[in-house]
Amino acid sequence: MLNGSLELTIAIVIIALIFDFFNGFHDSANAIATSVSTRVLTMKEAVLMSAFFNFLGAFMNVKVAETIGKGLIAPTSITQYVVIAGLLAAVIWNIITWYYGIPSSSSHALIGGLIGAAITFSKSISVIYWANFFWKVVLWLFLSPIIGFIMGYIFMKILNYLLKDKKPSWVTRFFSKAQIASAMLMALNHGGNDAQKSMGVITMALVSAGVISQFSIPLWVKIGCATAMAIGTMTGGKKIIKTMGHNMAKLAPVNGFAAETGAALVIFIATMFKAPVSTTHIISTSIMGVAASNRMSSVRWILAKNIVQAWVITIPVCAVIAAIVASIIRIA
Repeated sequence: MLNGSLELTIAIVIIALIFDFFNGFHDSANAIATSVSTRVLTMKEAVLMSAFFNFLGAFMNVKVAETIGKGLIAPTSITQYVVIAGLLAAVIWNIITWYYGIPSSSSHALIGGLIGAAITFSKSISVIYWANFFWKVVLWLFLSPIIGFIMGYIFMKILNYLLKDKKPSWVTRFFSKAQIASAMLMALNHGGNDAQKSMGVITMALVSAGVISQFSIPLWVKIGCATAMAIGTMTGGKKIIKTMGHNMAKLAPVNGFAAETGAALVIFIATMFKAPVSTTHIISTSIMGVAASNRMSSVRWILAKNIVQAWVITIPVCAVIAAIVASIIRIA
């Protein structure tokens, strides 16, 4: 077994930042995918904008971080080994899904990893707060994509009605500017939900190691997680942007505006309920809703089916991966 509480804590911080980096591969790209695919922003402009507003969003509140850090697993069962195994499982899954360009949920990968690791080390399922897991994770796993689809559909229907007498050239010019604002809103809310997950994990580890006495997220943790996520966006976001912005449905600036605005609203609501939702799920189904508002055949449903399958298996698969990693750590 590994030794040294300080060394383990440092390792956890490093692995958590690596997770945030890969989270940037997946989820930070969500905030800019439609803006890039509609050519409202260049990749460089979109990345800089996303990084800035993700950074700001990370300081909005700590509701989701509290859910991850102390609301899913009994604090007495959260050891540093549990955190390491959970993080490694999430990183492994993120690498696999990024390689194949599948916009899976980094959030649910982390949750599945932590649950699998906690059960393996404690040899008991009672260490999991199953009521919180159901109401704040499982319920929102199914609820948020559905609401995302509905919001995208409704926003697009409203815009189509309001703009029916406008010239297409005017609509394109106006929403080329308006979509920049919606992308900012999306990035801000993304930071307000997703960036908090690693913050919660690192703070969880700091409490477990006795570095801090109570669950209070240090400023350096917020800055570190926000920065790692921004770097991840700049490095690997193109694969997911291509899947979501180009392959799922054809988008114009007005479509991107509707999808981003609807998704940002859903993420904000979820954050207020302390639910660690997946921005991947929400923006993906919001895009589908926008496309379906025109006609159902506008959505590439085969691709959507593959994405949904990845959503469903993420938590259980990551729990299994974490259990394997935890078993290896126990032997080491």
